[in-house]
Amino acid sequence: MADEKKEKKEKKGIIKEFKEFIARGSVLDMAVGIIIGGAFTAIVKSLVEDIFTPLLGMILAGVNFKDLSVTIPWGNHPTIVFGLFIEAVVTFLLTALCVFLMIKAINKFRKKKEEEPEKPDPQIELLTEIRDLLANGKAAEAAAKLEDKKE
Repeated sequence: MADEKKEKKEKKGIIKEFKEFIARGSVLDMAVGIIIGGAFTAIVKSLVEDIFTPLLGMILAGVNFKDLSVTIPWGNHPTIVFGLFIEAVVTFLLTALCVFLMIKAINKFRKKKEEEPEKPDPQIELLTEIRDLLANGKAAEAAAKLEDKKE
Protein backbone atom coordinates (compact mmCIF):
# COMPACT_ATOMS: atom_id res chain seq x y z
CA MET A 1 0.00 0.00 0.00
CA ALA A 2 2.81 2.42 0.91
CA ASP A 3 4.62 1.47 -2.30
CA GLU A 4 1.53 2.35 -4.38
CA LYS A 5 1.28 5.81 -2.76
CA LYS A 6 4.98 6.39 -3.32
CA GLU A 7 4.64 5.32 -6.96
CA LYS A 8 1.65 7.65 -7.54
CA LYS A 9 3.55 10.52 -5.92
CA GLU A 10 6.55 9.87 -8.17
CA LYS A 11 4.31 9.82 -11.27
CA LYS A 12 2.73 13.15 -10.28
CA GLY A 13 6.21 14.56 -9.69
CA ILE A 14 7.39 13.42 -13.09
CA ILE A 15 4.31 14.86 -14.80
CA LYS A 16 4.79 18.17 -12.99
CA GLU A 17 8.48 18.27 -13.95
CA PHE A 18 7.61 17.44 -17.56
CA LYS A 19 5.05 20.27 -17.70
CA GLU A 20 7.64 22.71 -16.33
CA PHE A 21 10.19 21.46 -18.86
CA ILE A 22 7.79 21.91 -21.78
CA ALA A 23 6.73 25.36 -20.59
CA ARG A 24 10.30 26.71 -20.74
CA GLY A 25 11.15 28.84 -23.75
CA SER A 26 14.30 26.87 -24.49
CA VAL A 27 12.25 23.78 -25.37
CA LEU A 28 10.28 25.76 -27.94
CA ASP A 29 13.52 27.18 -29.34
CA MET A 30 14.88 23.64 -29.59
CA ALA A 31 11.74 22.46 -31.41
CA VAL A 32 12.00 25.31 -33.92
CA GLY A 33 15.68 24.49 -34.41
CA ILE A 34 14.90 20.84 -35.11
CA ILE A 35 12.22 21.74 -37.66
CA ILE A 36 14.46 24.24 -39.44
CA GLY A 37 17.34 21.76 -39.26
CA GLY A 38 15.22 19.14 -41.01
CA ALA A 39 14.37 21.57 -43.79
CA PHE A 40 18.01 22.65 -44.02
CA THR A 41 19.12 19.03 -44.31
CA ALA A 42 16.77 18.56 -47.26
CA ILE A 43 18.37 21.57 -48.98
CA VAL A 44 21.89 20.28 -48.40
CA LYS A 45 20.88 16.79 -49.54
CA SER A 46 19.52 18.24 -52.77
CA LEU A 47 22.70 20.29 -53.19
CA VAL A 48 24.80 17.15 -52.90
CA GLU A 49 22.62 14.82 -54.99
CA ASP A 50 21.55 17.26 -57.69
CA ILE A 51 24.60 19.51 -58.08
CA PHE A 52 27.81 18.19 -56.50
CA THR A 53 27.38 14.50 -57.32
CA PRO A 54 26.79 15.11 -61.06
CA LEU A 55 29.74 17.53 -61.14
CA LEU A 56 31.97 14.95 -59.45
CA GLY A 57 30.69 12.36 -61.90
CA MET A 58 31.68 14.62 -64.80
CA ILE A 59 35.13 15.13 -63.33
CA LEU A 60 35.49 11.39 -62.77
CA ALA A 61 34.62 10.55 -66.42
CA GLY A 62 30.88 10.04 -66.07
CA VAL A 63 30.86 7.95 -62.91
CA ASN A 64 27.46 7.95 -61.22
CA PHE A 65 27.93 7.50 -57.48
CA LYS A 66 24.56 5.80 -57.08
CA ASP A 67 25.76 3.05 -59.40
CA LEU A 68 29.00 2.39 -57.51
CA SER A 69 28.62 -1.01 -55.91
CA VAL A 70 30.29 -4.34 -55.42
CA THR A 71 28.51 -7.67 -55.68
CA ILE A 72 29.96 -10.38 -53.49
CA PRO A 73 30.10 -13.71 -55.34
CA TRP A 74 29.30 -15.88 -52.30
CA GLY A 75 25.97 -17.00 -50.96
CA ASN A 76 23.00 -14.95 -52.15
CA HIS A 77 25.32 -12.53 -53.98
CA PRO A 78 24.77 -9.51 -51.71
CA THR A 79 25.50 -6.09 -53.18
CA ILE A 80 27.36 -3.39 -51.27
CA VAL A 81 26.30 0.01 -52.63
CA PHE A 82 29.17 2.17 -51.45
CA GLY A 83 28.29 5.03 -53.84
CA LEU A 84 25.27 5.92 -51.73
CA PHE A 85 27.52 5.87 -48.67
CA ILE A 86 29.90 8.31 -50.39
CA GLU A 87 26.93 10.62 -51.10
CA ALA A 88 25.84 10.40 -47.46
CA VAL A 89 29.36 11.30 -46.28
CA VAL A 90 29.49 14.28 -48.66
CA THR A 91 26.04 15.40 -47.45
CA PHE A 92 27.19 15.16 -43.84
CA LEU A 93 30.39 17.11 -44.52
CA LEU A 94 28.53 19.87 -46.36
CA THR A 95 25.92 20.09 -43.61
CA ALA A 96 28.66 20.29 -40.98
CA LEU A 97 30.45 22.97 -43.03
CA CYS A 98 27.27 25.05 -43.35
CA VAL A 99 26.53 24.79 -39.62
CA PHE A 100 30.16 25.72 -38.85
CA LEU A 101 29.97 28.80 -41.09
CA MET A 102 26.64 29.88 -39.58
CA ILE A 103 27.96 29.52 -36.01
CA LYS A 104 31.13 31.39 -36.96
CA ALA A 105 29.04 34.26 -38.39
CA ILE A 106 26.80 34.35 -35.32
CA ASN A 107 29.81 34.40 -32.98
CA LYS A 108 31.38 37.21 -35.01
CA PHE A 109 28.14 39.21 -34.76
CA ARG A 110 27.92 38.58 -31.00
CA LYS A 111 31.56 39.59 -30.51
CA LYS A 112 30.98 42.86 -32.39
CA LYS A 113 27.91 43.56 -30.30
CA GLU A 114 29.84 42.92 -27.06
CA GLU A 115 32.69 45.21 -28.16
CA GLU A 116 30.40 48.16 -28.88
CA PRO A 117 30.41 50.42 -25.84
CA GLU A 118 27.02 51.45 -24.60
CA LYS A 119 26.26 55.07 -25.33
CA PRO A 120 25.66 56.87 -22.06
CA ASP A 121 22.28 58.46 -21.59
CA PRO A 122 22.72 62.27 -21.76
CA GLN A 123 20.08 62.76 -19.07
CA ILE A 124 22.00 60.52 -16.69
CA GLU A 125 25.23 62.41 -17.46
CA LEU A 126 23.51 65.73 -16.76
CA LEU A 127 22.00 64.48 -13.51
CA THR A 128 25.39 63.13 -12.45
CA GLU A 129 27.03 66.50 -13.12
CA ILE A 130 24.29 68.32 -11.20
CA ARG A 131 24.63 65.89 -8.28
CA ASP A 132 28.40 66.45 -8.21
CA LEU A 133 27.98 70.22 -8.32
CA LEU A 134 25.41 70.13 -5.54
CA ALA A 135 27.69 67.92 -3.47
CA ASN A 136 30.47 70.48 -3.91
CA GLY A 137 28.23 73.30 -2.78
CA LYS A 138 27.80 74.87 -6.21
CA ALA A 139 24.01 74.99 -6.34
CA ALA A 140 23.86 78.11 -8.53
CA GLU A 141 26.10 76.51 -11.14
CA ALA A 142 23.95 73.33 -11.09
CA ALA A 143 20.78 75.37 -11.56
CA ALA A 144 22.39 77.19 -14.51
CA LYS A 145 23.32 73.87 -16.16
CA LEU A 146 19.78 72.63 -15.74
CA GLU A 147 18.38 75.83 -17.30
CA ASP A 148 20.84 75.55 -20.23
CA LYS A 149 19.63 72.03 -21.00
CA LYS A 150 15.96 73.04 -20.88
CA GLU A 151 16.51 75.62 -23.63
